[in-house]
Parts: sequence; structure tokens; C-alpha cells
Amino acid sequence: MKKITLLYISACLALSSCYKLDTVPYNQVSGNTFWQTEDQALAGVLGIYNDLKKEGTFGIQFAYDDLTDVGIGYDVGFGDIIAGTFTDRTGTVTSRWKSGYDLIQRANHAIRNIQNMEIDAEKKNIMISEAKFLRGLMYFQLSNLFGGLPIYDESVDLNKDFADLKNPKSSLADVQKFIIDDLTFAIENLPVKYDDKYKGRVTKGAAVALRGKVYLYQKNWANAIKDFEDVVYNKTAPYNYSLSSDYSSLFKMEGDNSAEAIFSIQNMGGTGFPYGMPMAFYMGSRSTFGSCWNNVMPSTRFADSYENKDGSPFNWDDHYANYNADNAVKREAMMATHTNGTYTHLPDTAKIRSIYANRDPRMNQSLIVPYSDYLGWNANQERNMKLVLATGVNENFGQIRNNRGWLTYMWRKFVPEGNLKGALTDRAHTPINFPIIRLADVFLMLAEAYNENGELSQAIAELNKVRTRSSMPGLNSGPAFLAVSSKQEMQNRISHERKVELAAEGHRYFDLKRWNQLTEVSNNFIEKSIVGDNLLTRGYQTRHVIWPIPGAEIEMNPNLVQNQGW
Repeated sequence: MKKITLLYISACLALSSCYKLDTVPYNQVSGNTFWQTEDQALAGVLGIYNDLKKEGTFGIQFAYDDLTDVGIGYDVGFGDIIAGTFTDRTGTVTSRWKSGYDLIQRANHAIRNIQNMEIDAEKKNIMISEAKFLRGLMYFQLSNLFGGLPIYDESVDLNKDFADLKNPKSSLADVQKFIIDDLTFAIENLPVKYDDKYKGRVTKGAAVALRGKVYLYQKNWANAIKDFEDVVYNKTAPYNYSLSSDYSSLFKMEGDNSAEAIFSIQNMGGTGFPYGMPMAFYMGSRSTFGSCWNNVMPSTRFADSYENKDGSPFNWDDHYANYNADNAVKREAMMATHTNGTYTHLPDTAKIRSIYANRDPRMNQSLIVPYSDYLGWNANQERNMKLVLATGVNENFGQIRNNRGWLTYMWRKFVPEGNLKGALTDRAHTPINFPIIRLADVFLMLAEAYNENGELSQAIAELNKVRTRSSMPGLNSGPAFLAVSSKQEMQNRISHERKVELAAEGHRYFDLKRWNQLTEVSNNFIEKSIVGDNLLTRGYQTRHVIWPIPGAEIEMNPNLVQNQGW
């Protein structure tokens, strides 16, 4: 079983008290009976962490990539957003708003009560800081979806005001200021690290990194640089973060809480421990433990964007004449036929494997590519599976089956192998930590801030750290195809590097929104299979960049004004 984490501590504290951590409404929790001891305070704060796993908060953060050039999906993969048919009544929209404010109100409830507790002052401020960080993180997520928001802080007494929350919408700038104030308090009070048994709790470095990210979204380059440099170069504290030497390990159990992790959702598995996230369920396939759904898949255009190992652009036409223009060539090059698992025709799989082997290593570490293997689960045991491009494939034949019959790439990143030696017992609770902020992300955000601030050479140096970790040649390291000499060229490189480095981590959608590039990658774009079949058409409209406030919320709160265009 996975090591004991703060989730286990949270469960134990909850069981030893009268307070069920997911109690709603919050006026059922009495300050007179619960908020008395340090353990109870910690249990209340850890309950906020547990809310991060809800699908409406960060529980399916990986699926946001389906709204971009990185992924494709349906149902939980934001199918209604992809199709452009969502409204202010769509479940995807309403659940994000409701779940986000549920977490915020839980944080407010904890802050309000802990402030009045007679416990050690330093520990009190640490727990209040954790709650403020989580509140700030949730407000940041909501503001990136909905724009300006009504602000509620700990002055709200949920015992009296739960049914009367009618604040008007504050401006995006005011929401961001509120977030920055929360994070500044957290930075002043959080420790640089905790004892090992508390790994996963918010640290000072996480608060500094998130504040830098808020500044980045504000285009406040100087303050963003200051915060990111602090994290990267240990300017005010010995954070001592470092890149993992093995990229792929970051998305497996062995990579949990590595020196690259700045803040991650702590996931746990095993019999009786349903404290994971549904990466297996939604990113896996019928060959994954529990027979899963692959609602969330990599797009073909994303796979094709991975560079060759030497850093040059990849082009299928370099390997098969007229491949890009002719679907018949694609099918001849890539497809097999079989009868009940016995192959009647195979393409040149040695050539295909060689083509994929010569790509950016992160491709094969993140994706299951055609004719590659994956350790799956079949007939209640581990079994080696292969992604074969053919009709009628089935896990019982040792083949990876796409739930929709689409001929697509599949995710390897975050998808468990076998049953993780017994740690995986529920496909909806994958016990692999999910990163919200990690050091490579900070390097790339620092590179972006440097670039926007006119410091091109510093931007290149930070981005090259990420490429070097994956054995990719650095920018400006020789060949013309690696040359960068302008701000726009560097922005293009930052966009590419964030795309391939952070795939399936839920960043791309928010990156494209702030770069005003969603229309460019989404407007009526037809996503295709590996062999050119039309899979889905994106129904993007420019108003979609800011989601509508749920109609039911406006009906309950007449002080809310609907977002423009809705």
C-alpha cells in the first residue's frame, strides 16, 4: 500500500471527531462542538484539501486539455464545451461554479473558526494560511473560467448567512487582488517544509509560485519574475526544488512528492482507501484496470507536434510519400487486419516503431503510440497489451481497444500499469499524485515573464533547463531550426514547450485563453484519427473564452450580472 499521507491523517481525524468533512450545508457544523482542539482544526483544514478531488474543482483537471489542440474527448471530457453547445444551464458550467464556491465556503468556515481558537499561535497561522492558499487557488481557477466573481471571505457567518449570499460580481482585477492578498498572508506564515508525515500540505514555496502565476496572468512581469526567481534560485528561503532526472516517473507512484513537486493533490489507493482521482477511469482504456472508458484522449495533431530528437520539426511525409495529404497512404502505412486476434496483415511495424523512437522522448513517455506495448490488466491479472490500428481489436486478444472504436493515440501519462502491485483497487481512485504546480512549470512561466520583459537570453536559459532534462537540444544550440532571435519566436517556443511538457496536466486551456489563441486552435477545427478519419468538429465561438454565470445562480442572486455575450 502507498505510504501514509495527509489524506490518511485527515480520514483518521475525521473518524475520531463528530464532524464529517464533507458535511453540507456548513451550518450543520457547530463551532461550539467541533472547533475546539488543534486536531479538530487540522481536520477542518484537511477537509478543504479533500475538496480538490471533486470533479467540479480539480478532480478531472486533466480533461481541460480536451478543450485545446492537445486532447479530444466526450462526456466528462467536456463534450458539450467542445461542441460549442453549452449554455448557462449546462451541468459542466453549473458544477464548476457550485463546487468551486463549496470549497471556498469550506475554507472561509475554517478560517473564521480557527481565528477564534485558543491554540498555539504559530500553528494557528499555518492552518489559516493553508485555508487561504486553497481559497486563493479556487478563486484563481474560477476567475480563469468565469472572469469577475462575487467575493466572499471569512466574515461571512455561514451559521446565519448560508442562504443569503448575494454579493455582486467584483471585477477580475479585484478578484486577483483578493487572491494575491491571501497568498501574501500565506507566504508570510507557511513553513518551507513539514515533517514527512505531513507531506502534501501547502508550503511557502507553493504560495510564492502561485502568486507568481497570478502576476503572470495580470501581465505584471516584474512581480512574476521576482516570485519565480525566488522559487527557482532560493532567494528568500531554502526551497531546494529540483527537476527529476526521469520525466516519466513524475506521473507514477514512485514520483509522488519528488523534489520537483511544489504542490500536488495527494492521491491514495488500496482496499478501504478511496482517496484517489479518476485518471484510470477516464484516461485509461478497456485494457486498464477495471476496464475503463478513455473519455479523454490525445489528439492526432498534438502527437504530430512532438519534434524529432534533434529538435527539428517532425513531418510524416519524410517517411511516407504523400502521407499528410492522402488518407489511403495513412491507412496502408499504419493499419493491420486480424481475425480474432490472429493477424492477417501487419504494416511495417519495425519502421513505425523506429519513427516514434526518433521523437522527443516525452512523446513515448506521455502517449501510447501505435504498435507500442502497455502493461494492462485482463482477466484479473497483468497482461502486456499493444495498441494495434485495426477494426475489431479487443483486450482479450491482448490489444488496446478504444471505447468508441476511434483509431487514436492513448494516454500513458497518469494511466496505471497493471494494478500498481495492489495499490489500485478502484478505477475511480488512481493513487498517483496529481501536480497543480511543479518546478518545470515554474521554469517555463519564468521564461515567459523574462521574454515579455525583454530579457530573451534569460528566457532561453530557463526553457532550455526543461528541454535538457528530457535530452532535447537547447534553443540556439547550433542548427537553424533551433535558432531563436525575437520575442515572437520565443513565445512560439514557450507555447510548444508548455504543450509537450505539461500535457494532460490541465494547463493548455488556460494558457491559450490568456494568449488569446483559443479561436486559432478551436474554431470549427475537425479532429481526425491517426489515419485521417473525421472524429469531431469543434464548435467554438469567441464568447466561449469566458463561461456564462450559471442561470440558477443569477435567479438566486439578483445582484449578479451575466457575462457579456451570454
